[in-house]
Amino acid sequence: MGALQVEAPSKDATVLDTQSSSSSAAVTGEPSPLRKMISVASIAAGVQFGWALQLSLLTPYVQLLGIPHKWSSLIWLCGPISGMLVQPTVGYYSDRCTSRFGRRRPFIATGAVLVAVAGILIGYAADLGQLTGDKLEQTIKKRAIWFFALGFWILDVANNTLQGPCRAFLADLAAGDARKTRTANAFFSFFMAVGNVLGYAAGSYTNLHKIFPFTMTNACDIYCANLKSCFFISIILLLGLTIASLLYVKDKQWSPEKGDSDVKTPFFGEIFGAFRVMKRPMWMLIIVTALNWIAWFPFLLFDTDWMGREVYGGDSSGDAKLKSLYNQGVHNGALGLMINAIVLGFMSLGVEWIGRKMGGAKRLWGVVNFILAVCLAMTVLVTKLAEAHRKTAGPYAGPTEGIRAGALTLFGILGIPLAVTFSIPFALASIISSDSGAGQGLSLGVLNLAIVIPQMFVSLGGGPFDALFGGGNLPGFVVGAIAAAVSGVVALTVLP
Repeated sequence: MGALQVEAPSKDATVLDTQSSSSSAAVTGEPSPLRKMISVASIAAGVQFGWALQLSLLTPYVQLLGIPHKWSSLIWLCGPISGMLVQPTVGYYSDRCTSRFGRRRPFIATGAVLVAVAGILIGYAADLGQLTGDKLEQTIKKRAIWFFALGFWILDVANNTLQGPCRAFLADLAAGDARKTRTANAFFSFFMAVGNVLGYAAGSYTNLHKIFPFTMTNACDIYCANLKSCFFISIILLLGLTIASLLYVKDKQWSPEKGDSDVKTPFFGEIFGAFRVMKRPMWMLIIVTALNWIAWFPFLLFDTDWMGREVYGGDSSGDAKLKSLYNQGVHNGALGLMINAIVLGFMSLGVEWIGRKMGGAKRLWGVVNFILAVCLAMTVLVTKLAEAHRKTAGPYAGPTEGIRAGALTLFGILGIPLAVTFSIPFALASIISSDSGAGQGLSLGVLNLAIVIPQMFVSLGGGPFDALFGGGNLPGFVVGAIAAAVSGVVALTVLP
């Protein structure tokens, strides 16, 4: 049994028996050459470059604009909300799009353009804030925060507009071949790792603004100028990869079967209908995925903040020395995320082989979820060691090399379970939907709900929950460790 294979549904199983299943089943015919799948998968590098900048730089940046730590997680609420609404909607309509350019390409192109708009808004938030009335001496720059939040929401909408159709496009190109589907998703995960490496490398480099000297302004300091420069590079990379891929890989125009246009099932009615008739394999996949993301999201949200605040002992709202320590920690966190991405890339290429050796997807997913649980629990140990060192060496001492190495090691090891998280659930969803005749876009959109709903709970409750236990990031990390352990148990016991 292959790493990502699932049991074939019984003959009388009716899965996702909705309008989408008749109008947007997997594309039939011969699978496309691997080089075309790799070309489409490469778009993930551009998408993930932007995500890497979000995860490494934007939580600290929004605090520098004046939002307190306990409320900074609310900014991230836009991600799960847009994911819950945008990705299933885009998936549904990309299944049914009759454009002469194909089903998926119009949505991918639109998403890329929106990313460019969002990157400019985020990068120039401080400048636009000053232009519309913010004062440089203000601690809370209200107008800059509004521009930042608008760009942030557009960026999340754009990323969700891109990712769903990209994965569905790969499934179309695989033409129902399970092995090709797994391989295509592995390459997608690999290019996500490439984008992560590039994004985190850019985020950890403190002199990037020298390449774009015009980014330094009265309202935009060095940290802001580096952020702005990173987004310029992100826009160039994504647009270049998207244009090259969409020109090279043709997307077949879809024509509805006779009688399909007469059926008027509303989109959200179809989503709820999909849940009503969903069979056990998909439900089990959704449960494990939801638990998995309850574990992941606190760390992905606050990993660089943890490095700046707990490991380095800095404070984004403190005096000059504490701010300097905090920025050092953030940049070292970006370095840790780059190491994480390198491990993620190599692991992505080995997921299929390792899964076969371990006896299937559920064993691999279960084991790596326990690795995730241990790593999240170890953040407590690293934090306590850093605090003990500061008590003896002074509040401005920063961590020892050993503590810093321990924190970076955790980042690296976490690349192993992250590679599995980025590949196995999506491949399983594609295989299940192909077996059932459901639309790829709709099925992946339904799976995405299992990712974004847990993220909404974390975004709403993460900051206040941390504040309830004295502030910092450890309470959320401990909850994540517990969720990871439970997801490991559930993966080993209930996945088919």
